[in-house]
Amino acid sequence: MRVRRAILYMPGSDWRKIEKATRLDVDSICMDLEDGVALSRKEEARETVVKALKTLDFGSTEKLVRINAVGSGMEEADLDVIVPFNPDGIIIPKVSSAADVQWVSERLVELEKTIPDLGEPIHILALIESAIGIVNLKEIANSDSRLKVLIFGAEDLAGDVGAVRTPEGNEVLYARSAVVTHAAAYNLQAIDMVATDFKGMDTLFQESRRGVELGYDGRQIIHPKQIGEVQRAFTPSDKEIEKAKVLIEAFTKHQERGVGAFEIDGKMVDMPNLKAAENVLRKARAAGKLD
Repeated sequence: MRVRRAILYMPGSDWRKIEKATRLDVDSICMDLEDGVALSRKEEARETVVKALKTLDFGSTEKLVRINAVGSGMEEADLDVIVPFNPDGIIIPKVSSAADVQWVSERLVELEKTIPDLGEPIHILALIESAIGIVNLKEIANSDSRLKVLIFGAEDLAGDVGAVRTPEGNEVLYARSAVVTHAAAYNLQAIDMVATDFKGMDTLFQESRRGVELGYDGRQIIHPKQIGEVQRAFTPSDKEIEKAKVLIEAFTKHQERGVGAFEIDGKMVDMPNLKAAENVLRKARAAGKLD
């Protein structure tokens, strides 16, 4: 599974920013056709994104495009113009039902026929940012084989339910937990809410670590300054990796002796702890810290 510790949004209408983003060491770049582009510049943004897909070298960075919401009247033109130039994935905003994902998937099937050297089918990433989207999470998460990622949109969700945003984020905790839980249940990646603060790096790191603690694989960012701290937060530390290795080795030895639960450093260890340790090593491998 592709590592997506940080997804960096760039306005689809801003060539300079997109070009600069390809030189940054970020896991994923999303060229935005939705909120980051004024209504009067949608067509220009499509042309700019096509130019980027045709001419820029993204290297190992994933190239994503966020289209306008299904039902906006702009989504079909977005896909018709962009997909023939083979982005790695499409982010669908404001997903409220399985039908939103399925409509995009069906359109991708037709448009991929125009791509001469199509390798892997284009992925779908679903942005959940409304009350109805949270209510319909089970159906959305199980909607289509192209769906690889659930993304949590805290700002729109808070506005939809009438919540007041706070630094602690308790007002969106239920929805934030629901997204990551459904992603895990259906073997999808989960991407946490967008990081809006690009000045307080210590705060940014700690906020990102809370996402790690909840089970998220990465988060959304809006500024190049955020890349380092966010990707560091979602990468297991050397200490965490070593602890996981020790636990797995000890578990294996105890299993060979017919022992289930056992003690390490004064704490009981059993199967859930093994799964957590294996998850640490999986993320370390994806981030390139382990062979």
